[in-house]
Amino acid sequence: MSPPERKPPRTRIDRCFEDLKKAKRKALVTFITAGDPDYHTSLSLIKRLPAAGADIIELGMPFSDPMADGPVIQASSQRALKGGQTLRKTLDMVCAFREENFTTPIVLMGYYNPIYVYPVDNFVKDAAAAGVDGLIIVDVPPEADDELCLPALEQGISFIRLATPTTNDRRLPAVLANTSGFVYYVSIAGITGTKAPDVESVRSHVDRIKAKTSLPVAVGFGVKTPEQARAISACADGIVVGSALVTRIAQSLDDQGKATDQTLINVTDLVKNLSEALQDEEPQKKIELKADRPLL
Repeated sequence: MSPPERKPPRTRIDRCFEDLKKAKRKALVTFITAGDPDYHTSLSLIKRLPAAGADIIELGMPFSDPMADGPVIQASSQRALKGGQTLRKTLDMVCAFREENFTTPIVLMGYYNPIYVYPVDNFVKDAAAAGVDGLIIVDVPPEADDELCLPALEQGISFIRLATPTTNDRRLPAVLANTSGFVYYVSIAGITGTKAPDVESVRSHVDRIKAKTSLPVAVGFGVKTPEQARAISACADGIVVGSALVTRIAQSLDDQGKATDQTLINVTDLVKNLSEALQDEEPQKKIELKADRPLL
């Protein structure tokens, strides 16, 4: 008689989506770059995000060549690196957050190079000890799961894959194979923050993904406004907002690139508006978001 199948332990990410489903709400996943514009402002911001309405915090790991990111997030990485942010400091930031908040999931997003240099075995142990719940590493394909994905899973850290408009039915099983936490659907073909997503196209692709997995699907890349968030959330389990928040940070800085008294307010105000849009139960208005129309 074969032993019963062991179920993986429930994570903060799992509990978050389960609780939101019971509450009939969609997840708001907020992205900022760790250390932008400086360590202390960035830490103060992530501590305030849950109260403003963020359900999951995505924390960007600054990198000198963020190939999947648009100019806004590229600039935030440069500000953070110039301010002395390192991967160790990013994990320290998570530790400091966990001293006050043990429930909000934190997902680190970025590129493999800094982790490889760390190196991998030390990184996944330190990340788990710090309280990291998930990883999104955009340049590690499923064919290289033994490089980082499997070591992360062994430490109880979810490995969240990106699916894109070009992920066809033949490729999708490989993308989903070791994915956990949620699936991140990239709503546009291209870099972050450059186009608006087309709602009907997103709906079609999300439906196709959900037919192949029981994992929640969150949609990101190009979601900037409460109206967009509401429209996209109708067909997904959550929405991810990054460039719009990072833009708010950039717009608040003084002429020396330093934080001002408006930096935290600018970001948390937008998060509150986005969260309220996802909780609004009134009938959704038809919103046309043209995929080929650049966002201002």
